[in-house]
Amino acid sequence: MIDCPRIVIGGTGSGAGKTSLALGLVAALRRRGSRVQAFKVGPDFLDPSYLSIASGRPCYNLDGWMMGRDYVEKLVARVTADVDIAVIEGVMGLFDGAGHDSLEGSTAEIAAWLRAPVLLVADVYGMARSLAAVVKGFATFERKVRVAGIIANRCGSVRHGIMLAETLRASRLPPLVAAVPRGALPALPERRLGLVTADSRNLTPQALDELAGVFEHYSTLGEIVHMARSAPLLYVEADRRAGQPAGVRLGVARDAAFHFYYRDVLDALEDGGCALVPFSPVADKTIPEGLDALYLGGGYPEELAAELAANGPMLASVRDFAASGRPIYAEGGGLMYLCREMETVDGRRHLMAGVLPAATKVHRALQALAYVDVTLKEDSLWGLAGESVRGHEFRHSALTANPSGVDGWRCVYSMSRSRTDSPVEEGFCKGNILASYAHLHLAARPKALARFIASCGRPGKTKAAGRPDGGEAGDCRCGAKTFRK
Repeated sequence: MIDCPRIVIGGTGSGAGKTSLALGLVAALRRRGSRVQAFKVGPDFLDPSYLSIASGRPCYNLDGWMMGRDYVEKLVARVTADVDIAVIEGVMGLFDGAGHDSLEGSTAEIAAWLRAPVLLVADVYGMARSLAAVVKGFATFERKVRVAGIIANRCGSVRHGIMLAETLRASRLPPLVAAVPRGALPALPERRLGLVTADSRNLTPQALDELAGVFEHYSTLGEIVHMARSAPLLYVEADRRAGQPAGVRLGVARDAAFHFYYRDVLDALEDGGCALVPFSPVADKTIPEGLDALYLGGGYPEELAAELAANGPMLASVRDFAASGRPIYAEGGGLMYLCREMETVDGRRHLMAGVLPAATKVHRALQALAYVDVTLKEDSLWGLAGESVRGHEFRHSALTANPSGVDGWRCVYSMSRSRTDSPVEEGFCKGNILASYAHLHLAARPKALARFIASCGRPGKTKAAGRPDGGEAGDCRCGAKTFRK
Protein backbone atom coordinates (compact mmCIF):
# COMPACT_ATOMS: atom_id res chain seq x y z
CA MET A 1 0.00 0.00 0.00
CA ILE A 2 1.21 3.51 -0.85
CA ASP A 3 -0.37 5.93 1.61
CA CYS A 4 2.46 8.45 1.80
CA PRO A 5 1.84 12.06 0.68
CA ARG A 6 3.88 12.61 -2.48
CA ILE A 7 4.73 15.34 -4.96
CA VAL A 8 6.62 15.37 -8.27
CA ILE A 9 8.92 18.23 -9.26
CA GLY A 10 8.64 18.30 -13.05
CA GLY A 11 10.05 20.83 -15.51
CA THR A 12 9.16 22.43 -18.79
CA GLY A 13 12.59 21.28 -19.93
CA SER A 14 16.14 20.59 -18.80
CA GLY A 15 17.77 23.52 -17.04
CA ALA A 16 14.55 24.90 -15.56
CA GLY A 17 15.94 24.50 -12.03
CA LYS A 18 14.36 21.22 -10.88
CA THR A 19 17.37 19.97 -8.92
CA SER A 20 17.97 23.11 -6.85
CA LEU A 21 14.26 23.49 -6.14
CA ALA A 22 13.83 19.82 -5.23
CA LEU A 23 16.78 20.10 -2.85
CA GLY A 24 15.29 23.27 -1.39
CA LEU A 25 11.92 21.62 -0.86
CA VAL A 26 13.45 18.54 0.76
CA ALA A 27 15.65 20.64 3.03
CA ALA A 28 12.76 22.93 3.97
CA LEU A 29 10.53 19.97 4.86
CA ARG A 30 13.29 18.41 6.97
CA ARG A 31 13.85 21.70 8.73
CA ARG A 32 10.20 21.53 9.79
CA GLY A 33 10.72 18.07 11.23
CA SER A 34 9.35 15.91 8.41
CA ARG A 35 10.86 12.58 7.42
CA VAL A 36 11.35 12.89 3.66
CA GLN A 37 11.96 10.14 1.12
CA ALA A 38 13.51 11.43 -2.09
CA PHE A 39 13.35 9.83 -5.53
CA LYS A 40 14.90 10.72 -8.87
CA VAL A 41 13.27 9.84 -12.18
CA GLY A 42 15.52 8.37 -14.83
CA PRO A 43 18.93 6.67 -14.99
CA ASP A 44 20.77 9.39 -13.08
CA PHE A 45 23.57 8.80 -10.56
CA LEU A 46 24.49 12.34 -9.47
CA ASP A 47 21.19 13.94 -8.44
CA PRO A 48 20.28 10.97 -6.19
CA SER A 49 23.50 11.54 -4.25
CA TYR A 50 22.56 15.19 -3.73
CA LEU A 51 19.05 14.21 -2.67
CA SER A 52 20.39 11.57 -0.28
CA ILE A 53 22.44 14.23 1.48
CA ALA A 54 19.47 16.62 1.63
CA SER A 55 17.00 14.02 2.92
CA GLY A 56 19.34 12.10 5.22
CA ARG A 57 18.09 8.89 3.59
CA PRO A 58 19.09 6.88 0.51
CA CYS A 59 17.50 8.29 -2.65
CA TYR A 60 16.09 5.81 -5.16
CA ASN A 61 15.81 6.02 -8.93
CA LEU A 62 12.42 5.47 -10.55
CA ASP A 63 12.53 4.60 -14.23
CA GLY A 64 9.48 3.24 -15.98
CA TRP A 65 11.37 2.03 -19.03
CA MET A 66 14.05 0.09 -17.16
CA MET A 67 11.97 -1.11 -14.20
CA GLY A 68 8.34 -1.43 -15.24
CA ARG A 69 5.25 -0.35 -13.32
CA ASP A 70 5.01 -3.29 -10.92
CA TYR A 71 8.58 -2.83 -9.72
CA VAL A 72 8.24 0.96 -9.35
CA GLU A 73 5.06 0.68 -7.29
CA LYS A 74 6.48 -1.98 -4.97
CA LEU A 75 9.71 -0.06 -4.49
CA VAL A 76 7.87 3.16 -3.58
CA ALA A 77 5.54 1.30 -1.21
CA ARG A 78 8.47 -0.31 0.52
CA VAL A 79 10.74 2.68 1.05
CA THR A 80 8.00 5.18 1.99
CA ALA A 81 6.49 3.03 4.74
CA ASP A 82 8.13 5.04 7.53
CA VAL A 83 8.21 8.60 6.13
CA ASP A 84 5.95 11.65 6.20
CA ILE A 85 6.25 12.75 2.58
CA ALA A 86 7.93 11.74 -0.67
CA VAL A 87 9.54 14.22 -3.08
CA ILE A 88 10.18 12.95 -6.62
CA GLU A 89 12.53 14.97 -8.81
CA GLY A 90 11.82 14.56 -12.51
CA VAL A 91 14.13 14.27 -15.48
CA MET A 92 14.35 16.60 -18.51
CA GLY A 93 10.94 18.02 -19.43
CA LEU A 94 7.83 16.52 -17.88
CA PHE A 95 6.88 14.48 -20.95
CA ASP A 96 10.38 13.65 -22.22
CA GLY A 97 11.32 9.98 -22.02
CA ALA A 98 12.36 6.88 -23.93
CA GLY A 99 10.11 7.44 -26.93
CA HIS A 100 8.49 10.18 -28.95
CA ASP A 101 4.94 8.84 -28.95
CA SER A 102 4.21 7.76 -25.36
CA LEU A 103 4.88 8.50 -21.69
CA GLU A 104 7.37 5.62 -21.49
CA GLY A 105 10.42 6.50 -19.40
CA SER A 106 9.20 10.01 -18.59
CA THR A 107 8.52 11.90 -15.37
CA ALA A 108 4.88 12.05 -16.44
CA GLU A 109 4.71 8.24 -16.53
CA ILE A 110 5.90 8.00 -12.91
CA ALA A 111 3.45 10.74 -11.85
CA ALA A 112 0.60 8.89 -13.56
CA TRP A 113 1.47 5.51 -12.05
CA LEU A 114 1.80 6.93 -8.53
CA ARG A 115 -1.18 9.31 -8.91
CA ALA A 116 1.15 12.03 -7.66
CA PRO A 117 0.42 15.74 -8.23
CA VAL A 118 3.05 17.63 -10.22
CA LEU A 119 4.69 20.95 -9.42
CA LEU A 120 5.72 22.28 -12.83
CA VAL A 121 8.95 24.33 -12.80
CA ALA A 122 9.20 26.96 -15.54
CA ASP A 123 12.04 29.34 -16.29
CA VAL A 124 10.01 32.57 -16.60
CA TYR A 125 12.82 34.96 -17.43
CA GLY A 126 11.39 37.39 -20.02
CA MET A 127 7.94 35.80 -19.82
CA ALA A 128 4.55 37.23 -18.83
CA ARG A 129 1.15 36.00 -20.08
CA SER A 130 2.91 33.46 -22.25
CA LEU A 131 3.37 31.44 -19.07
CA ALA A 132 -0.36 30.76 -19.12
CA ALA A 133 -0.07 29.31 -22.63
CA VAL A 134 2.82 27.10 -21.58
CA VAL A 135 1.05 25.90 -18.44
CA LYS A 136 -2.19 25.23 -20.30
CA GLY A 137 -0.33 23.04 -22.75
CA PHE A 138 1.36 21.02 -20.00
CA ALA A 139 -1.78 20.81 -17.84
CA THR A 140 -4.03 19.52 -20.64
CA PHE A 141 -1.56 17.49 -22.69
CA GLU A 142 -2.12 14.18 -20.88
CA ARG A 143 -5.25 13.50 -18.85
CA LYS A 144 -3.48 10.93 -16.62
CA VAL A 145 -1.10 13.60 -15.31
CA ARG A 146 -2.30 16.25 -12.84
CA VAL A 147 -0.34 19.49 -12.81
CA ALA A 148 -1.30 20.86 -9.39
CA GLY A 149 0.89 23.93 -9.06
CA ILE A 150 3.49 26.08 -10.80
CA ILE A 151 6.94 27.16 -9.65
CA ALA A 152 8.16 30.24 -11.51
CA ASN A 153 11.95 30.26 -11.47
CA ARG A 154 14.16 33.24 -12.34
CA CYS A 155 11.50 35.90 -11.79
CA GLY A 156 12.65 39.44 -12.53
CA SER A 157 11.04 41.04 -9.48
CA VAL A 158 8.36 40.64 -6.84
CA ARG A 159 5.94 42.41 -9.16
CA HIS A 160 6.81 39.95 -11.92
CA GLY A 161 5.80 37.06 -9.67
CA ILE A 162 2.53 38.75 -8.74
CA MET A 163 1.75 39.34 -12.43
CA LEU A 164 2.42 35.66 -13.25
CA ALA A 165 0.14 34.52 -10.43
CA GLU A 166 -2.62 36.80 -11.71
CA THR A 167 -2.34 35.60 -15.30
CA LEU A 168 -2.60 31.96 -14.20
CA ARG A 169 -5.58 32.79 -12.02
CA ALA A 170 -7.31 34.70 -14.82
CA SER A 171 -6.86 31.73 -17.16
CA ARG A 172 -8.19 29.29 -14.52
CA LEU A 173 -4.97 27.34 -14.51
CA PRO A 174 -3.06 25.65 -11.66
CA PRO A 175 -1.89 28.23 -9.11
CA LEU A 176 1.54 29.70 -8.67
CA VAL A 177 2.99 28.16 -5.49
CA ALA A 178 6.47 29.70 -5.71
CA ALA A 179 8.05 32.69 -7.44
CA VAL A 180 11.82 32.46 -7.08
CA PRO A 181 13.82 35.54 -8.14
CA ARG A 182 16.69 35.27 -10.58
CA GLY A 183 19.91 34.59 -8.66
CA ALA A 184 18.18 33.69 -5.39
CA LEU A 185 19.15 30.01 -5.44
CA PRO A 186 22.76 29.24 -4.48
CA ALA A 187 24.70 27.71 -7.32
CA LEU A 188 25.39 23.99 -7.20
CA PRO A 189 28.93 22.89 -8.11
CA GLU A 190 29.59 22.99 -11.85
CA ARG A 191 28.62 19.58 -13.14
CA ARG A 192 29.64 19.56 -16.82
CA LEU A 193 27.16 16.86 -17.69
CA GLY A 194 27.52 15.36 -14.26
CA LEU A 195 31.28 15.37 -13.81
CA VAL A 196 31.19 16.28 -10.14
CA THR A 197 30.60 13.89 -7.27
CA ALA A 198 28.00 15.02 -4.76
CA ASP A 199 29.18 14.75 -1.18
CA SER A 200 29.13 16.78 2.00
CA ARG A 201 32.12 18.82 0.82
CA ASN A 202 30.24 20.44 -2.05
CA LEU A 203 26.71 20.24 -0.62
CA THR A 204 27.37 21.48 2.90
CA PRO A 205 24.81 21.94 5.69
CA GLN A 206 25.16 25.66 5.12
CA ALA A 207 24.31 25.30 1.43
CA LEU A 208 21.31 23.13 2.25
CA ASP A 209 20.16 25.62 4.86
CA GLU A 210 20.39 28.40 2.27
CA LEU A 211 18.40 26.34 -0.25
CA ALA A 212 15.75 25.63 2.39
CA GLY A 213 15.56 29.30 3.35
CA VAL A 214 15.10 30.43 -0.25
CA PHE A 215 12.39 27.86 -0.86
CA GLU A 216 10.51 28.71 2.32
CA HIS A 217 10.71 32.44 1.67
CA TYR A 218 9.47 32.39 -1.91
CA SER A 219 6.93 29.53 -1.79
CA THR A 220 3.71 28.64 -0.06
CA LEU A 221 5.10 25.51 1.57
CA GLY A 222 1.88 24.69 3.40
CA GLU A 223 -0.04 24.66 0.12
CA ILE A 224 2.54 22.34 -1.43
CA VAL A 225 2.22 19.91 1.49
CA HIS A 226 -1.56 20.04 1.09
CA MET A 227 -1.16 19.14 -2.59
CA ALA A 228 1.09 16.22 -1.68
CA ARG A 229 -1.54 14.98 0.77
CA SER A 230 -4.14 14.99 -1.99
CA ALA A 231 -2.41 12.01 -3.63
CA PRO A 232 -4.78 9.05 -3.19
CA LEU A 233 -4.14 5.79 -1.38
CA LEU A 234 -2.76 3.21 -3.80
CA TYR A 235 -2.97 -0.54 -3.31
CA VAL A 236 0.00 -2.49 -4.62
CA GLU A 237 0.09 -6.22 -5.23
CA ALA A 238 1.80 -7.89 -2.28
CA ASP A 239 5.46 -8.69 -2.83
CA ARG A 240 5.87 -12.28 -1.68
CA ARG A 241 9.48 -12.64 -2.72
CA ALA A 242 11.89 -13.36 0.09
CA GLY A 243 15.60 -12.83 0.42
CA GLN A 244 17.84 -15.87 0.60
CA PRO A 245 20.99 -16.52 2.72
CA ALA A 246 23.47 -16.96 -0.12
CA GLY A 247 26.54 -16.21 2.00
CA VAL A 248 28.42 -14.42 -0.79
CA ARG A 249 31.08 -11.80 0.00
CA LEU A 250 30.92 -9.33 -2.86
CA GLY A 251 33.61 -6.66 -3.10
CA VAL A 252 32.18 -3.35 -4.36
CA ALA A 253 34.48 -0.59 -5.64
CA ARG A 254 33.34 2.53 -3.81
CA ASP A 255 35.23 5.82 -3.85
CA ALA A 256 35.52 9.09 -5.77
CA ALA A 257 36.33 7.19 -8.98
CA PHE A 258 33.66 4.47 -8.69
CA HIS A 259 30.25 5.32 -7.28
CA PHE A 260 27.64 4.79 -10.01
CA TYR A 261 25.33 2.21 -8.45
CA TYR A 262 21.55 2.01 -8.29
CA ARG A 263 20.67 1.98 -4.61
CA ASP A 264 17.94 -0.61 -5.00
CA VAL A 265 20.32 -2.94 -6.86
CA LEU A 266 22.68 -2.84 -3.87
CA ASP A 267 19.72 -3.45 -1.55
CA ALA A 268 18.60 -6.40 -3.65
CA LEU A 269 22.09 -7.91 -3.57
CA GLU A 270 22.08 -7.67 0.23
CA ASP A 271 18.58 -9.14 0.42
CA GLY A 272 19.77 -11.97 -1.80
CA GLY A 273 22.42 -12.87 0.75
CA CYS A 274 25.42 -10.85 -0.43
CA ALA A 275 27.62 -9.19 2.14
CA LEU A 276 28.72 -6.03 0.32
CA VAL A 277 32.35 -5.26 1.11
CA PRO A 278 33.36 -1.77 -0.08
CA PHE A 279 36.92 -1.01 -1.11
CA SER A 280 38.74 1.85 -2.82
CA PRO A 281 40.80 1.21 -5.96
CA VAL A 282 42.24 4.69 -5.40
CA ALA A 283 43.26 4.53 -1.74
CA ASP A 284 43.45 0.86 -0.68
CA LYS A 285 46.54 -1.20 -1.42
CA THR A 286 44.74 -4.47 -2.12
CA ILE A 287 41.23 -5.76 -2.41
CA PRO A 288 39.78 -7.12 0.87
CA GLU A 289 40.52 -10.69 1.87
CA GLY A 290 38.00 -13.50 1.50
CA LEU A 291 35.93 -12.12 -1.39
CA ASP A 292 33.94 -14.39 -3.67
CA ALA A 293 33.45 -11.83 -6.46
CA LEU A 294 34.05 -8.20 -7.47
CA TYR A 295 31.58 -5.58 -8.67
CA LEU A 296 33.29 -2.61 -10.35
CA GLY A 297 30.63 0.02 -10.98
CA GLY A 298 30.77 3.18 -13.02
CA GLY A 299 31.99 6.61 -12.07
CA TYR A 300 34.74 8.97 -13.15
CA PRO A 301 37.99 6.96 -13.22
CA GLU A 302 39.29 9.41 -15.84
CA GLU A 303 39.24 12.16 -13.20
CA LEU A 304 41.58 10.09 -11.01
CA ALA A 305 43.44 8.18 -13.71
CA ALA A 306 46.90 9.14 -12.42
CA GLU A 307 46.05 8.04 -8.87
CA LEU A 308 44.59 4.75 -10.09
CA ALA A 309 47.65 4.08 -12.26
CA ALA A 310 50.01 4.91 -9.39
CA ASN A 311 48.37 2.35 -7.10
CA GLY A 312 50.35 -0.60 -8.44
CA PRO A 313 49.57 -2.98 -5.55
CA MET A 314 45.82 -2.60 -6.10
CA LEU A 315 46.15 -3.14 -9.86
CA ALA A 316 48.18 -6.30 -9.18
CA SER A 317 45.60 -7.44 -6.64
CA VAL A 318 42.80 -7.09 -9.21
CA ARG A 319 44.84 -8.97 -11.81
CA ASP A 320 45.49 -11.79 -9.34
CA PHE A 321 41.79 -11.95 -8.47
CA ALA A 322 40.90 -12.22 -12.17
CA ALA A 323 43.48 -14.98 -12.64
CA SER A 324 41.93 -16.93 -9.75
CA GLY A 325 38.79 -17.55 -11.81
CA ARG A 326 36.49 -15.77 -9.39
CA PRO A 327 33.79 -13.59 -11.01
CA ILE A 328 34.33 -9.93 -11.85
CA TYR A 329 31.44 -7.81 -13.12
CA ALA A 330 32.38 -4.35 -14.43
CA GLU A 331 30.17 -1.56 -15.76
CA GLY A 332 31.17 1.75 -17.38
CA GLY A 333 34.12 3.08 -15.41
CA GLY A 334 34.73 -0.46 -14.16
CA LEU A 335 35.34 -1.58 -17.74
CA MET A 336 37.81 1.29 -18.20
CA TYR A 337 39.68 0.20 -15.07
CA LEU A 338 39.98 -3.40 -16.29
CA CYS A 339 41.50 -2.31 -19.61
CA ARG A 340 45.19 -2.19 -20.46
CA GLU A 341 45.37 1.60 -20.46
CA MET A 342 43.31 4.78 -20.42
CA GLU A 343 44.05 7.89 -22.45
CA THR A 344 42.64 11.02 -20.84
CA VAL A 345 41.50 14.17 -22.65
CA ASP A 346 44.93 15.77 -22.20
CA GLY A 347 46.50 12.96 -24.26
CA ARG A 348 48.23 11.29 -21.34
CA ARG A 349 48.13 7.51 -21.14
CA HIS A 350 47.72 5.73 -17.82
CA LEU A 351 48.26 2.01 -17.26
CA MET A 352 45.24 0.24 -15.77
CA ALA A 353 44.66 -3.33 -14.56
CA GLY A 354 45.37 -5.00 -17.92
CA VAL A 355 42.71 -7.69 -17.47
CA LEU A 356 40.78 -6.72 -20.63
CA PRO A 357 43.10 -6.61 -23.70
CA ALA A 358 41.93 -3.17 -24.83
CA ALA A 359 42.46 0.53 -24.25
CA THR A 360 40.02 3.39 -23.75
CA LYS A 361 40.23 7.02 -24.83
CA VAL A 362 38.33 9.80 -23.07
CA HIS A 363 36.78 12.41 -25.35
CA ARG A 364 35.48 15.86 -24.58
CA ALA A 365 32.30 15.14 -26.52
CA LEU A 366 29.72 12.73 -25.18
CA GLN A 367 30.15 9.31 -26.80
CA ALA A 368 26.90 7.67 -25.73
CA LEU A 369 23.75 8.65 -23.88
CA ALA A 370 20.96 6.15 -24.40
CA TYR A 371 18.74 3.50 -22.94
CA VAL A 372 19.92 0.02 -23.89
CA ASP A 373 18.16 -3.30 -24.22
CA VAL A 374 20.61 -6.17 -23.71
CA THR A 375 19.96 -9.76 -24.78
CA LEU A 376 22.45 -12.51 -23.98
CA LYS A 377 23.86 -14.41 -26.94
CA GLU A 378 25.15 -17.11 -24.60
CA ASP A 379 25.07 -17.98 -20.90
CA SER A 380 26.75 -15.40 -18.69
CA LEU A 381 27.02 -14.14 -15.10
CA TRP A 382 23.47 -12.82 -14.91
CA GLY A 383 21.50 -15.04 -17.23
CA LEU A 384 21.12 -17.71 -19.87
CA ALA A 385 21.23 -17.25 -23.63
CA GLY A 386 18.15 -15.39 -24.86
CA GLU A 387 17.41 -13.61 -21.58
CA SER A 388 17.39 -9.83 -21.50
CA VAL A 389 17.81 -6.89 -19.11
CA ARG A 390 17.40 -3.16 -19.65
CA GLY A 391 19.80 -0.40 -18.68
CA HIS A 392 21.52 2.68 -20.03
CA GLU A 393 24.82 4.11 -21.28
CA PHE A 394 26.35 7.46 -20.32
CA ARG A 395 29.98 7.97 -21.23
CA HIS A 396 32.63 10.26 -22.64
CA SER A 397 35.07 7.43 -23.33
CA ALA A 398 35.24 4.71 -25.97
CA LEU A 399 37.29 1.60 -26.65
CA THR A 400 40.05 2.18 -29.17
CA ALA A 401 39.52 -1.34 -30.53
CA ASN A 402 37.12 -4.21 -29.97
CA PRO A 403 38.82 -6.85 -27.77
CA SER A 404 36.52 -9.62 -28.98
CA GLY A 405 38.54 -12.45 -30.48
CA VAL A 406 41.73 -11.54 -28.62
CA ASP A 407 43.06 -14.15 -26.18
CA GLY A 408 39.70 -15.89 -25.80
CA TRP A 409 37.58 -12.78 -25.19
CA ARG A 410 34.17 -12.67 -26.87
CA CYS A 411 31.05 -10.50 -27.02
CA VAL A 412 28.04 -12.01 -25.24
CA TYR A 413 25.62 -9.05 -25.53
CA SER A 414 23.35 -8.15 -28.39
CA MET A 415 22.65 -4.56 -27.40
CA SER A 416 20.03 -2.24 -28.90
CA ARG A 417 20.20 1.49 -28.24
CA SER A 418 16.87 2.42 -29.82
CA ARG A 419 13.87 0.90 -31.54
CA THR A 420 15.32 1.60 -34.98
CA ASP A 421 19.09 1.09 -34.63
CA SER A 422 20.52 -2.32 -35.41
CA PRO A 423 21.83 -4.24 -32.37
CA VAL A 424 25.55 -4.03 -31.65
CA GLU A 425 27.79 -6.67 -30.11
CA GLU A 426 28.99 -5.72 -26.65
CA GLY A 427 29.48 -7.29 -23.21
CA PHE A 428 33.08 -8.54 -23.19
CA CYS A 429 33.44 -11.90 -21.51
CA LYS A 430 36.14 -14.42 -20.72
CA GLY A 431 35.61 -17.10 -18.11
CA ASN A 432 33.92 -15.46 -15.12
CA ILE A 433 34.77 -11.89 -16.14
CA LEU A 434 32.09 -9.70 -17.73
CA ALA A 435 32.71 -6.05 -18.65
CA SER A 436 30.41 -3.63 -20.42
CA TYR A 437 29.72 0.06 -20.89
CA ALA A 438 26.04 -0.63 -20.11
CA HIS A 439 24.72 0.02 -16.61
CA LEU A 440 22.07 -2.69 -16.18
CA HIS A 441 19.20 -2.61 -13.72
CA LEU A 442 19.38 -6.22 -12.53
CA ALA A 443 17.05 -5.69 -9.55
CA ALA A 444 14.05 -5.24 -11.83
CA ARG A 445 14.70 -8.76 -13.18
CA PRO A 446 14.77 -10.99 -10.07
CA LYS A 447 15.70 -14.05 -12.09
CA ALA A 448 18.76 -12.26 -13.52
CA LEU A 449 19.79 -11.00 -10.10
CA ALA A 450 19.46 -14.48 -8.59
CA ARG A 451 21.58 -15.92 -11.38
CA PHE A 452 24.22 -13.24 -10.77
CA ILE A 453 24.35 -13.99 -7.03
CA ALA A 454 24.59 -17.71 -7.77
CA SER A 455 27.43 -17.05 -10.21
CA CYS A 456 29.30 -15.08 -7.55
CA GLY A 457 29.18 -17.81 -4.94
CA ARG A 458 31.68 -20.56 -4.36
CA PRO A 459 30.53 -24.18 -4.78
CA GLY A 460 28.25 -25.24 -1.96
CA LYS A 461 27.36 -21.68 -0.96
CA THR A 462 24.82 -20.62 -3.56
CA LYS A 463 21.96 -23.11 -3.71
CA ALA A 464 19.67 -20.78 -1.79
CA ALA A 465 20.54 -17.81 -3.95
CA GLY A 466 19.44 -19.21 -7.26
CA ARG A 467 19.97 -22.34 -9.32
CA PRO A 468 22.77 -22.34 -11.86
CA ASP A 469 20.20 -23.51 -14.40
CA GLY A 470 18.48 -20.10 -14.18
CA GLY A 471 15.52 -21.18 -12.03
CA GLU A 472 13.41 -18.77 -10.00
CA ALA A 473 14.96 -19.50 -6.61
CA GLY A 474 16.37 -16.46 -4.92
CA ASP A 475 13.97 -13.77 -6.20
CA CYS A 476 15.12 -10.77 -4.24
CA ARG A 477 13.44 -7.86 -2.55
CA CYS A 478 14.77 -4.32 -2.86
CA GLY A 479 14.19 -3.13 0.68
CA ALA A 480 15.51 0.08 2.22
CA LYS A 481 18.84 -0.83 3.78
CA THR A 482 21.87 1.29 4.48
CA PHE A 483 24.94 0.54 2.37
CA ARG A 484 27.80 0.46 4.82
CA LYS A 485 30.88 2.32 3.66
